[in-house]
Amino acid sequence: MSNLRIEDYAVIGDCRSAALVGRDGSIDWLCLPRFDSDACFAALLGDASCGRWLVAPVRTARKVTRRYLGDSLILETLFTTATGTARLLDFMPPNQDNGTLVRLIEGLAGHVEMATELTIRFDYGITIPWMSKLDAKTHTAVAGPHLLAIRTPANLRGKDMHSVAEFTVRKGERMPFVMRYSRSHRPVAPVVDADIALEETEKFWAGWSGKCRVQGKYRRQIIRSLLTLKSLSYAPTGGIVAAVTTSLPEKIGGTRNWDYRYCWLRDATFTLLAFLNAGYFEEAKVWQDWLLRVIAGAPDQLQTMYSVMGDKRLDEIELSHLAGYRNSRPVRIGNSAAQQLQLDIYGELADVLVQARKGGLKPPPEREEIRAAFLAHLEKSWNKPDEGIWEIRGQPQHFVHSKVMTWVAFDRASNSSHSKRDRTKYRRIADRIHKDICAKGVDGKRGCFVQAYGSQSVDASLLLLPLVGFLPAKDRRIRKTVREIEKRLLFKGLVLRYETGTGVDGLPPGEGAFLACSFWLADNYLLQGRVAQARRLFNRLKKLSNDVGLFAEEYDPVAKTMLGNFPQAFSHVALINSALGLMTQEQTRAKKIRKPIVRY
Repeated sequence: MSNLRIEDYAVIGDCRSAALVGRDGSIDWLCLPRFDSDACFAALLGDASCGRWLVAPVRTARKVTRRYLGDSLILETLFTTATGTARLLDFMPPNQDNGTLVRLIEGLAGHVEMATELTIRFDYGITIPWMSKLDAKTHTAVAGPHLLAIRTPANLRGKDMHSVAEFTVRKGERMPFVMRYSRSHRPVAPVVDADIALEETEKFWAGWSGKCRVQGKYRRQIIRSLLTLKSLSYAPTGGIVAAVTTSLPEKIGGTRNWDYRYCWLRDATFTLLAFLNAGYFEEAKVWQDWLLRVIAGAPDQLQTMYSVMGDKRLDEIELSHLAGYRNSRPVRIGNSAAQQLQLDIYGELADVLVQARKGGLKPPPEREEIRAAFLAHLEKSWNKPDEGIWEIRGQPQHFVHSKVMTWVAFDRASNSSHSKRDRTKYRRIADRIHKDICAKGVDGKRGCFVQAYGSQSVDASLLLLPLVGFLPAKDRRIRKTVREIEKRLLFKGLVLRYETGTGVDGLPPGEGAFLACSFWLADNYLLQGRVAQARRLFNRLKKLSNDVGLFAEEYDPVAKTMLGNFPQAFSHVALINSALGLMTQEQTRAKKIRKPIVRY
């Protein structure tokens, strides 16, 4: 079992899939040919026998440091030993039809004795492939439909059902390893030169990062988060997965272990805004195009998530042969939450169309027809209980956030529909929903919004109410809601999603602080004029990233470690939008311009 913490990993990717590389030089997670394919390296959720690829000094390094080269996804790990220093470059070249992984070891000083241990296990650690040697530098691993070709000058040989090699690199010397995926019935993928691939990959990421139009004090954090979002994107379709991994726990040893290798509609508006505000119009466009394709069909069949290809079938199963990260069982693939009723996604869909047009994207020709169909369905269903933003596995409830997002759907339509009659109709419905929420979603004694109608609990999703324009941030009820969240959900300065242990989610209690919610609190502080508090909280949050700028879903402020799937798109999107809000506030203050920082 790996002793590495979640934050000890870094991500590399090719905009089709991604790998997690540990500080020890081991790639412990990789699914090919795409994010939600079966893993060929699954040691992250088991042990080394479940598949991994280790490249490291033979003797324990005195010092290990790592970074990404410039604004790229090329990971550099420096190993300093008693005899010298070597660097390991790990990357996945974009724009390849076959998933390709390159590991390039270079001597920088003295000499370093290195070793590699390659354990390929297809089907999430189950299937041991047949290994064959094609020529002096090429080995293949074949099992069922899968084929991996490994090319290297190193003397790779079989040992105890895995492949090993030892070699020494001296100053100026390089040892390349290139692994390429293909289907086993097709010819072995052509040779890729590691040095040429490195040059082309550097050029690709330099060109992509150079499009970022953000300047200012938070640019470094913003560009790293944008690169992370790009690493989570699937180039052929434009879909963006929530995370690279499945089943990294929200509590060590707990059961809150979910598969996040899918695309959530809920992320749509936040992600679109992050790309548009940073100048990435092409990414915003292909994301919007992906959304419009996957929502095709009857409005009542809209799902909260889809595969990167737009598939609806995400059947959830448990993999009993995997012990789970630090014995956190079960390990799940698929996600049954895809079939839940989550009304907020209708609001996200309506909002993303408005934000896209404001951002300069051309509206789809069928925009009015799409909106009319979905709003006709929502008019009949907005007052139903649902599973909500946190995808509870308990009884459906009338969650306030869900109701607010149904209001968003009609509010946006009332302001942007071509027909005056439709605008009037949608405004009438929006006002009725608004009145209902304010009557049933506010605690009469405390004067704050609550998690669900009739509940006494609060929920961090209520922090989104002023961000979507439901009420001004300085409204008395919003201020009291923020105070209640500070009182009930703030744990060591970070925000919990909701009060676990109340039985609302049908799961055992216990999880870390939710990073996106903590950024939302900073956004609320900013909108309320509490700028110093907003800046302090934001600065604390950005320091919680790991050494290469990555965030998981949650953070345990007691154990001081990350929790949940990694890297997490929602966390990085929240950072981008909070950072842009703070930068806009500083710019408008300098110009003495009063400009609200909200998404509507």
